[in-house]
This record gives sequence, C-alpha cells and structure tokens, in this order.
Amino acid sequence: MPELSPEILWIGSGAAAALVAALALVVAFARARRSHVPKPVRLPTPERPAALVPPEGTVPVGAPARDSVVAVPADWRAGLRRTRGAFTERLERLLRGRTSLDAATLDELEAILYGADLGVRTAEELLAAVRGLRSPDEVRPLLAAKVQALLATLPSAVIETSETPHVILVVGVNGSGKTTSIGKLAARYARAGKRVILAAGDTYRAAAIDQLAVWAERAGVEIVKGNPGGDPASVAFDALRAARARGLDVVIVDTAGRLQTDQGLMDELAKIQRVMRKEMASAPHEVLLVLDANTGQNAIRQAQEFKKAVAVSGIVLTKLDGTARGGVVLGIAQEVCLPVRYVGLGESLEDLADFDAHAFVDALFEPAVAS
Repeated sequence: MPELSPEILWIGSGAAAALVAALALVVAFARARRSHVPKPVRLPTPERPAALVPPEGTVPVGAPARDSVVAVPADWRAGLRRTRGAFTERLERLLRGRTSLDAATLDELEAILYGADLGVRTAEELLAAVRGLRSPDEVRPLLAAKVQALLATLPSAVIETSETPHVILVVGVNGSGKTTSIGKLAARYARAGKRVILAAGDTYRAAAIDQLAVWAERAGVEIVKGNPGGDPASVAFDALRAARARGLDVVIVDTAGRLQTDQGLMDELAKIQRVMRKEMASAPHEVLLVLDANTGQNAIRQAQEFKKAVAVSGIVLTKLDGTARGGVVLGIAQEVCLPVRYVGLGESLEDLADFDAHAFVDALFEPAVAS
C-alpha cells in the first residue's frame, strides 16, 4: 500500500475533527429541545366501527339474501312454520349427510320443489339452477338467493297518491277471507290516524252486510250499507261521495265473492269502477285481490283470471299461518307478475302484515334447528 502524503493526512484529520464537533452540537441541541417537549398523552383506542349494512333491495343476484344468523321476526317464523316444514325442512333432511348431488338426490329434490306449490315455472327454474351445483351445502343458500331475486323483480305493491280519499276496491272468491281482511285493513288505517269509510258492496247476502258492519264497529270506522239485493255500484258511489263531502281519508269497497269463471259477476266489477269514476276519475287507486293460501295452485289460477277482468294492483294472501302452501307466493310472483301487498299471519285484528320479501325468505329458509 503506498504511503499518503502529509497534505492528505492533514486534510483527513481536519475533516474528522470537524465531523466530531458537528455531532457534538447536534447531540447538545437535541438534549435542549427534549427538556421542553411535553410528555405524550396516551389516547384511548377508538372502538371499531360497526359493519355497514347495505340498504334493502341491494342484494346481488346469486348471493344469499341474508346471513343465516339474522333474527327472523316471530310472527313470520310462526306464520311460515307449516310451509317451512313442508319445504325447507324436507330439503334439509334430503341433503343432510350427502357429499354430492347425484341423480337420485336431484330426483327427490325435484319432487320436493314441485310439491311445494311454488308454481311449475318457478320449480323448473330453481331445479335448473341447482343442477349446476356440486355440493349439497350450496343448495339452500342458492335457493334463498334465487327466491329473493325473483321477489325483487316485482313492481312495488305500495300505491302512493296525493288524492283524497284513497279508494281501495277489494275482490276475491267466496271463502277467501275477503271481509275479514277488509276489517283488518280498516283497523290498520284507523290506527294510523286515518278516517275510513267502508262500502258494503256485497249486496247479494244480508249476512255479508252484517258481518262487515261488525268489523267496522271493531275497527272504529264508518260504513255505508245498501239494501240486500241492491246495486253494488250505487253503494260504492255513495260511500265515495260521502267521503269526499266530509273530507275522509280512505274508502274501502267490499264486493261479492265470485268465482273467476263467473263472467256476469266479473263484468259487475268493471261497472263498479265506471260508476265510481263519475265521482272521482282516478278511482279506485288500488284493486286488492284476496286469495286463500290454502288453495295452493288454484290461487294462481284465480289471480290469472281476476287480472284479466280487473286491473289488480296487489294480492292479499290470507291464512298463511295455517297452511303448508305458503310457497304459492312465488307462483303468484313468477306466473302472474303481481306483488303480494299484505299477508294474514293470524286471526286477531292486528294480524294483517305488510308483505316483507326479506322476512319471507329468512323465515322460509331458516335452518330447521333454529325453528
């Protein structure tokens, strides 16, 4: 190694001395500032924010409608108990312990779907979707998502209007629970502070007029009654005129129970609408078709025929709590394209609930162990 010249050694030693001096100044300055810096205050750890819940109606197609741990409302759980036993619990018993979806399993699944009063078209679509799966564990979440997506395609059952009074025409076959539903609906409006008047348009049976009068008294609302055998359209017209004159909020028109094949009575519904429109051009604002859930597939056929005769805007599905055929909701949605507006979940005056698609799906597909 060559020797360094005296000049280079002098420069190196001078630079080293300067560097040491600079470091000493930095250390001294840091000690001086540290004495004036306040001690840090330990802040409490903020709580983790709650998970965001997407608004209703935003469930993506192909995803489960709800997480299985979501609490199912008690009235919906009770109301769909028999339907769940006839459909979802049978499905779970079929799939329990299986590791694959073989041909025999799919055949049994097909029988369950077709026997659940879902409607032929709905059952076929659900079965086709399941055939594309590999694991039995995927079946129930997929069916729940498909059912939720189907119900989401329907138009809203809620009819909003700024006109007063709000006029509701109620139709249906004999024995469907029409008069009882009118009484419960009137009570709902009355509890909401609305002034209600009923039109006893079933003039063919004196008992029907008396029955509606009893419900009007129970609900605390008014009623217009005609003579037995009188013109139903006149009764509807008088109730509407009285409501307009006195500033009432809601008019609910009862009609005679009729078979969907009785063309004469079907024509009468059109007449009732024409007569009411002489007093109020937009009436009726809603036409509610009352269907008995116990009738299963026949309820779908009734809905199809009534829809041809009158502009049905929504369905009232009664006796849902007493039947295993609650799957008819899906058949009505898929094959008739009509939204369910209300469901009957019990016999008391308060047991007419708004149809809730999420509650329906959650209650229907709730695991058997949680029922």
